Amino acid sequence: MDPITISGRVITLRDMRSDDAADAWAIVGDDRVTQWLSFDSRDQAAAVAMVEGTIQRAQHTPRTEYYLAVTDTTDRMIGFARLGLTGHQAAKLGYAISADHWGHGYATDAARTIVDYGFQTLKLHRITAAIGPDNAASITVAERLGMQYEGRLRDHVFTNGGWRDSLLYSILAQEWTPAAD
Repeated sequence: MDPITISGRVITLRDMRSDDAADAWAIVGDDRVTQWLSFDSRDQAAAVAMVEGTIQRAQHTPRTEYYLAVTDTTDRMIGFARLGLTGHQAAKLGYAISADHWGHGYATDAARTIVDYGFQTLKLHRITAAIGPDNAASITVAERLGMQYEGRLRDHVFTNGGWRDSLLYSILAQEWTPAAD
């Protein structure tokens, strides 16, 4: 199976590699980032295990997740974007960008690029995103993608010592507008 590389407008998505572990830890070990995610900050060993697990799962046939590194022009990992396949022609979207790279449109570009891949290449029918109610930046990303608000999932995730609701957004293949080149 060939490694995946997908060019966005300002980022590139690619399969993770072992040498991404330090950059991954800088993301998933940072409380500024994980306060918005569905898991607590991870230590270095857990970040290495996350990357290694991602690399192993990328070899599965059929592939059930596309957990890709978000890279800048230097090919350095500055975030990740994920489509976890669920059910028939459906996936859950997730993404995170290093706090040092916030505010440059990287999350929007990464999310748009992987959603486009999901609809155009994987032929998905539906993609959802579950977002913490206080995560205004991520809600903005979902809205920019054309995702529709579906409702609130009460006590959806346990993170940072407590239960948190999630706002559910989705987009269907027929609603998707591919990015113009």
